[in-house]
Amino acid sequence: MKVSTEMAWKSLNKYKEELCGDKVEILKMPDSDVVILADGMGSGVKANILATLTSKILRTMFAYGEPVDKAVSTIAKTLPICSVRQVAYSTFSILQIFHNGDAYVVEFENPSCVFIRKRELAQIPFTVREIDGKKIRECWFKVQPGDCFVLMSDGAIYAGVGEILNFGWTWDSVAEYAVKCSKKTLSASRLTAMLSQACDDLYMQRPGDDTTVAVAHVMEQKVVNIFTGPPRDMDDDIKIMRAFMESDGKKVVCGGTTAKIASRFLNKPIHNNMDGSPEVPPTSSIEGLDLVTEGVLTLNKTLQMLKIYASDEVDGDFFIALDENNGAARLTQMLIEECTVLRLFVGTAVNNAQTHVVPEISVRKNIVEQLKEAMEAIEKNVEIFYY
Repeated sequence: MKVSTEMAWKSLNKYKEELCGDKVEILKMPDSDVVILADGMGSGVKANILATLTSKILRTMFAYGEPVDKAVSTIAKTLPICSVRQVAYSTFSILQIFHNGDAYVVEFENPSCVFIRKRELAQIPFTVREIDGKKIRECWFKVQPGDCFVLMSDGAIYAGVGEILNFGWTWDSVAEYAVKCSKKTLSASRLTAMLSQACDDLYMQRPGDDTTVAVAHVMEQKVVNIFTGPPRDMDDDIKIMRAFMESDGKKVVCGGTTAKIASRFLNKPIHNNMDGSPEVPPTSSIEGLDLVTEGVLTLNKTLQMLKIYASDEVDGDFFIALDENNGAARLTQMLIEECTVLRLFVGTAVNNAQTHVVPEISVRKNIVEQLKEAMEAIEKNVEIFYY
């Protein structure tokens, strides 16, 4: 069984600082998914430089398969020396999850990773060793679908110190709250938003330190297939539908003409639904398909929501919108939370009527390419098949 990893992160800048001293890098490789969280010493510009250098070095070395010993040694020799403290380092956490289920986690002076299995707190059996005078914690183990990992900078465990709480939130409090949230959802994006919001609230919206939370949710590889637009040649209707239906995963049809093609191929009627909103036309239902929506307007709204999600402007209001009962919200939720691979089956027949309705995306290929870019921006794999 192959697994994939849904990853999300969110940072809060220290109050009155324009730059964050934490940095997250997500790396999708053919055999594994990697998340790196680096926390530069101090705050502001210097911390940002330290964290950026650290995360980029680690990302590059992991991409080339270099051992962690060499990565740590390289960081120690590369980072500039702080003129005040006479030390130079950035703490970091790295989680690598292979598609075969193997996993590797290594930490250097960051708060320990929170590991949730079966919605309960579990232990990672770390071993400690020294590399060039620096002690690291590391562990190799096997993951299971449903496992969740919470990586954090130390701003998370100090949230509220001197304000609401005497000693900060503490690691145990973060872990307890993460487990509580996991009982509601295992979505990496939702868990990240919940934990980050809790930290912000404890800081009373004035973070005393850069605060970053990164969540990795292990799941089986999940495919979402979208068929949109009639093919250039009407004789290819059967060809595109056959390829679409034979692909594993969820099936989504976008567009009125496309829905009629699907209805004829499946020999199932189209039923109109009473959902939608002023911005999004109602959906339909066809037996054998997971979602049937209107075309351009729905895809455009989906794109808007995906771009908001990718821009790190995600808060509770975003998830309220994501849970609305309309085609764009349902499709966006599916693409964010239930998809590791998106397959787009795209007909290239031109619908001239669209030119007057939505001029900026009048060509279907344009909106499909934008969708591909938006999905890749949130670390999803995308395949496009034109007909």
